[in-house]
Amino acid sequence: MANATLKIDLDALCANWKTLAALSASETGAVVKADGYGLGAERVATALARAGVRTFFVATSEEGASLRAALGPGPTINVFAGHMSGDTDMISDLQLTPMINSIDQMLRHVEALPGHTFGVQLDSGMNRLGMEPAEWHAVRDIVIEQRPSLIMSHLACADEPDNPMNAYQLEVFNEMTEGLGIPRSLAATGGILMGKEYHFDMTRPGIGLYGGQPFTDAQIVARVSLPVIQTRDIEEGETVGYGNSWIAKRPSRIATVGAGYADGIFRALSGKLSLFHRDSPCPVAGRVSMDSMGVDITDLSEDPKHLDLLNSEQTVDSLAQAAGTIGYEILTSLGQRYTRRYKG
Repeated sequence: MANATLKIDLDALCANWKTLAALSASETGAVVKADGYGLGAERVATALARAGVRTFFVATSEEGASLRAALGPGPTINVFAGHMSGDTDMISDLQLTPMINSIDQMLRHVEALPGHTFGVQLDSGMNRLGMEPAEWHAVRDIVIEQRPSLIMSHLACADEPDNPMNAYQLEVFNEMTEGLGIPRSLAATGGILMGKEYHFDMTRPGIGLYGGQPFTDAQIVARVSLPVIQTRDIEEGETVGYGNSWIAKRPSRIATVGAGYADGIFRALSGKLSLFHRDSPCPVAGRVSMDSMGVDITDLSEDPKHLDLLNSEQTVDSLAQAAGTIGYEILTSLGQRYTRRYKG
């Protein structure tokens, strides 16, 4: 088989949710935006629903429509982008809950769908989505009369527990929402780990479900194996790949594996990346190209049939560190060419 394989452990995913739910002082939802962080929202959400999740969060109404088709009626599907122009029919027909981000969205929602469920997103200092404090205070009493299902905000620095921004946003969020009698949500994965004062009525883990930092106790969810297409022996001084960027310093054995930057393996990892044969690292030789890359397997005792990009030795976050990015980008960049195999 020439395609690389992406193995997704749904049992590990659900175990991660249960662990985070046990740490939460409130209901625990699940964020499944960006196609379940690249792992397949329909399969991910269906497994989480079986595990007990009743509230899901997506980025857009289009994502919400796909999720509703997979889950059927019942679970709450909250849409971070709110009520965008053109979304009214989807929101109404599929019982989606927009997280209203502005006065304009609020007007659109109550005029188009009076009485339809909605939530509110507030900006407590991240300056990304949500009503700013002055805007919120101007319309708060009117909005509260409509009884939103949830008021939420998002922490900017939850992956750094000691960052003073966390305490600042907590204070701002409390000032904006205390005493309103509406369910509240502030914590994603990092907020859950910072303690109960951040939990409020709903927590909404995302990256921690999929095995990423800052949830250090997470079980591995995604494993990637790349097929070896060809092996060859080269002499000292010969080169591998585009630009002759790798030069053999000894007689070497090179495996060409069938994956590259079209599969989410960043070209910037050239010269930094190793693949694994069981627990043995094998450095990539030369540049990562679109569909393939060379790997130095000289020190192995056998020619492997495949080499691992993600496994217990090289996690999403260690690979991200090598690439100078974060685990979120690694997961969501995995392409559609992988043969996906689900466990659980």
